[in-house]
Amino acid sequence: MRQGDSPSTGDDGEWEPRARRARRRLRGQHLVRWLPVVLLIGGLAFEEVTPLSYTGSPFFAAAPLVAAPLFSLGATALTALVAVAGEIWVAAYRSPASNVHEAVAEAATVFVVALLALGINRALRKTEAHLASVRDVAEAAQRAVLPEPPEQLGGRLAVAARYVGARADARIGGDLYAVQDTPHGVRLLVGDVRGKGLEAVEAAVVVIGAFREAAEQEATLEAVAGRLERALRREAERRAGIELVEGFATAVLAEVPAVGEPVLRILNRGHPAPLMLTPDGGLRELTPSAPALPLGMGEVASWPDRVDETFLPAGALLLFFTDGVTEARDSHGRFYDPSARLRGRHFAGPGSLLDTLIEDVARHTGGEQADDMALLAVQRPMGA
Repeated sequence: MRQGDSPSTGDDGEWEPRARRARRRLRGQHLVRWLPVVLLIGGLAFEEVTPLSYTGSPFFAAAPLVAAPLFSLGATALTALVAVAGEIWVAAYRSPASNVHEAVAEAATVFVVALLALGINRALRKTEAHLASVRDVAEAAQRAVLPEPPEQLGGRLAVAARYVGARADARIGGDLYAVQDTPHGVRLLVGDVRGKGLEAVEAAVVVIGAFREAAEQEATLEAVAGRLERALRREAERRAGIELVEGFATAVLAEVPAVGEPVLRILNRGHPAPLMLTPDGGLRELTPSAPALPLGMGEVASWPDRVDETFLPAGALLLFFTDGVTEARDSHGRFYDPSARLRGRHFAGPGSLLDTLIEDVARHTGGEQADDMALLAVQRPMGA
């Protein structure tokens, strides 16, 4: 099955490529922008084809209100002017002499509504400017905390990462990823800090900072996990309160050694299992051989970390993700199953895989995503 085809399993109907969906959205937006013109023409036509006792004032009043959120201030003002002019024409030439007072009241109503539309337009433009500023700040924070990784690491691994916030104006939360080329090989981390808001972001920064230092210095993934455990514990003690008891993060650590056989080493601390997609369309869940508690829960229980090792074939794609993927629900409450949705499919590379996954999750949820998603994909190219 080729990329862009519908998944072999999945019950959301035919797969719709991004380009086709974008064209449909653009056509819909284009049609909506014609609505104020349709209302103005409809008001004039209504006056012409109906008896004099009927009025097209609702059409003229609605036109500037519809234009306010769609158009600029100038275009909204022009729509308002045409609406008022149309109503004045009706009052002057179409209204019976016995209904002069009613005609004047209708014209005044359209005029007041037109002024209201101008005020709404101005308020919306200010709000949009404020939201754009907030998004710029959020994007800057995201780039600082979760910088875009290089497209290639270690001379033989292609890499791509994405962060998808549940809300458009809140781009970053407790979901995290990091990837680093170290003397021990390419090491990566994908995790999810408990909680929401700024406290989760602060804890994510602590985890990422500890990982970047430990990944360079520690010889094993077990030692790296130990450093992360201690870093989270220190952060919880600094905050005290409930964080001392509930401050934890699920995480998966992975390593592709710099020398030797192409193997993948994984240490999973209570995180969703990564997936390996092979060139023949196969898919394998890299479930841990032994369960483990999340990072930061060493006071509750502890046992030695266990690293699982598996062969990494040429052309294989590794997909790491947070539970925003697996806990995404459709309108019937069914969870998204990445294994079922991706099995048997072929992708041009890590970026293609992540873009397809993001689109498919959005399709599954109808755009109503409840949790953030941090995604990281790594590929060992053919011949590497």
